[in-house]
Amino acid sequence: MVDLINLVQTLTSPHPLDRYLELVRPTLTVRDMRAEITHVRRSAPGSVTLTLRPTRQWKGHVAGQYVQIGVVIDGVRHTRCYSPVNPEGDRDRSIQLTVKAHPDGLVSQYLYRNAVPGMVVDLAPADGVFRLPRPRPRRVLLISGGSGITPVLSMLRTLAAEEHSGEVVFLHYAKSPDALPHRAELDAIARRHPNFRVELRYPRRTQDLPPKVDPDAPWVDLAQPKGDGYFDYDELERVAPWFADAQTFVCGPPALMDAVRTIYEAEQLADRLHSEEFTLSLAPVEAADAHGTVSFSASGVRAPNNGATLLEQAESAGLSPEYGCRMGICFSCTAVRRSGCTRNLRTGETDTDPDQPIQLCISAPVGDVDIDI
Repeated sequence: MVDLINLVQTLTSPHPLDRYLELVRPTLTVRDMRAEITHVRRSAPGSVTLTLRPTRQWKGHVAGQYVQIGVVIDGVRHTRCYSPVNPEGDRDRSIQLTVKAHPDGLVSQYLYRNAVPGMVVDLAPADGVFRLPRPRPRRVLLISGGSGITPVLSMLRTLAAEEHSGEVVFLHYAKSPDALPHRAELDAIARRHPNFRVELRYPRRTQDLPPKVDPDAPWVDLAQPKGDGYFDYDELERVAPWFADAQTFVCGPPALMDAVRTIYEAEQLADRLHSEEFTLSLAPVEAADAHGTVSFSASGVRAPNNGATLLEQAESAGLSPEYGCRMGICFSCTAVRRSGCTRNLRTGETDTDPDQPIQLCISAPVGDVDIDI
């Protein structure tokens, strides 16, 4: 069968077979994986939840992983990474994504405004090392903030679907109750599982939002339990006094991630902390690095080194290298550095080994560099 497909691919050159099949039906593919949007729900301002029906190539996801979604905007294909929010192992094979429409987010804004049932998007297999392990930990602490809720919500829903018998705490920070998607799912999980506790915080509303006083509520819903409403050691002790004996998973804005990481490192518990970052924290660009010439040797293009990332410099030079997340997660923009020195903007480290693959979106040239694109 594989030999037959390869033969047909050769006969349909220069375009792959899937380019012809998509003219018949967008989800009719041999090798490319796609997904059709079947449901669209806007349950919170500024975010949209999409239910996708993937093609037969979909192998499922592990709670916490991400997928790459591709859409065509003004004739240009763009891809971004989003974490499924549904539990792993769903029998209907569907994928649920909650997309926050960020002010400068080209793809997220497009999906928020234009996603409708019947729309077909490109899809890549689930990936990522931020995942719920097997066997399941006896005690689990899930911490998230803002749009970082998506991977840890998948973990929470997976544990609930499996009737996990251990202790689980889900601590989430949001701007307001209205900005929290999937509130109904959190309510249902907390009511159905007495060993699960949902803790919601709205630190920006500490002056005008009183504590929830409903004695029958299955969650703790506070603007300001004590202190200033932000994450700190006292908060950690309140929600999970057993945290040193738990596995903790955190995803959210840099300030929250840093606060959690600082405490766990101080307590010598770094091996029990697992994190996923969907924002890019870059090391400061060294002004002394911005000199020389960047050569994109495979394209025959040369440009003065202005100190920006290699992805940005390639795009400014008129090239269109493949990319996905633009934050060093998905490795879509990997290319070979033939010669020269580059700086990893996430770590600040430099490297000069020739013929090495690097990620364009988080690498900046230091002087003269030759990149094979």
